[in-house]
Amino acid sequence: MTRHIARTWLGAGALLATGALTLTACGSGFTDSGSAEQSSGGSLSILIGSSGDAETQAVEDAVAAWSKESGVDAKVQVANDLPQQLSQGFAAGSPPDLFYLAPDALAGYAANGSIAAYGDDLANKADFYPSLVENFTVDGKFYCAPKDFSTLALVINTDLWSAAGLTDADIPKTWDQLASVAQKLTTDGRVGLAFGAEYQRVGAFMAQAGGGLLSDGTAAADSAANVEALQYVKTHLNDGSFAFASDVGAGWGGEAFGTQKAAMTIEGNWITGALTADYPDVKYTVAELPAGPGGKGTLQFTNCWGMAADSTNQENARALAEYLTGTDQQLAFSKAFGPMPSIQSAADAWSSANPDLTAFLAGAEYAQFPPNIAGAADVITDFNAQLESLKTGDPQAILTAVQGNLEAIAK
Repeated sequence: MTRHIARTWLGAGALLATGALTLTACGSGFTDSGSAEQSSGGSLSILIGSSGDAETQAVEDAVAAWSKESGVDAKVQVANDLPQQLSQGFAAGSPPDLFYLAPDALAGYAANGSIAAYGDDLANKADFYPSLVENFTVDGKFYCAPKDFSTLALVINTDLWSAAGLTDADIPKTWDQLASVAQKLTTDGRVGLAFGAEYQRVGAFMAQAGGGLLSDGTAAADSAANVEALQYVKTHLNDGSFAFASDVGAGWGGEAFGTQKAAMTIEGNWITGALTADYPDVKYTVAELPAGPGGKGTLQFTNCWGMAADSTNQENARALAEYLTGTDQQLAFSKAFGPMPSIQSAADAWSSANPDLTAFLAGAEYAQFPPNIAGAADVITDFNAQLESLKTGDPQAILTAVQGNLEAIAK
C-alpha cells in the first residue's frame, strides 16, 4: 500500500476514506460509454479504487484472464473517487455490474435496494473467514464476496529493540509488558510506540479491553471496557512512552516508524510496502498485538465485490466474483499488492510465502471490524476528532458523546 492509502484509512477504510485501503486512486471514472455497455447486458463493467499501478494491473490482468476463459467481455475502470462515482452511477441508473464496496457503505445501499445480496449463492461461501462474512451481512443477508482483508499488528524496529537490551523473549504479550518495553525504547527524540490518533488504531485497545463500539448491534461506546482502554492510552501518552503520529511530526504510524521517531507502531500489513519503498534500511519484525484485560484484540479492514441490483448480467458478475476470490487469484493479488486472502483455504500458502507476516493473519481469529451500519462513518469521523485531544481529554466524556451519536443511528 502506498503511504497515502495507509494514512487515509483508515483513515480505511482505505482507511476513513470509506473502506480501507483502496478508495482513492488515479485513473478514469465510470464513463458514459461504460454505462451503456453495462445496460446492454452484453459485457460486464467493473469499477474499482486502487492503491496504485500494481493493484490496477493485477485486477486488469485477472479480469482479462477470466474474460478469455469465459468468453464474456469485461472492462475494468479505475475511479478517481470511488464512493462519489459509485453513488453517481446509482443515481443515474447506470451503475457498474461489479465494484469495490466498503463496509461503511453497505448498509445504505442495502437499505435502498441498490445492491444485490448474492453472498449466499457463492460456491466458495464457506471458505471466507467468518468475521468477513459477518462484516458484509446486513439484516441476516450476506451481500457480497469479501475481496481481501488486512488487520493491525505490532511492528517493531529490531535494531532499536536490540540496542535497548531487549530480546525475542521481551516481545509484549500483555498491556503491562507493552508499557514496559515502550518505556525502555523511549529516548530523547524517539518515542517507544506511535500510532494514528483515530479509532482505526485506538479501537484495537478497546477490543483488547473487551469492548467495542457495538454489542449485538446496540451502541456500547461508553462501556467500562472502552473507558479503561482510552485511559490506558491516555496514561502512556502522558508519560511519554506512547505518542500519536502527528505529535512526532508524522502523517501516520508508518512514517513515524520509518523515520525512527518511534521504535514501534500499530499498523496494518500495508506498512510493508511503504517501508520497502520509502525506508528500505529499517529492519523490523511483526508481532501480534498484546492482549488486554479482555484478551486478544485487533481490527480488520476489508472491501467486497459489490453487485448492482439492476445489473442485467448478474450470473456472470457472480462467476467473476468467485474467480477473483478463488485461492490462486487471491494469492496472486497478495503477491502483487499486499492484502491477505479472504479465504481460509489460502492461509497456509500465504503463510509460507510470507513467514514474517503471519501475525497479521493470526489476527483474523479475533479481529473486530468497524461498525457497518448506515451513518457509522460520520460517527467515527467525530470520534477521531475527539481522540486527537485524548492526552488532555476525559475518556468517559469522549465515549459518552460517541455513545449518543451511535444511539442515533443504531437499531
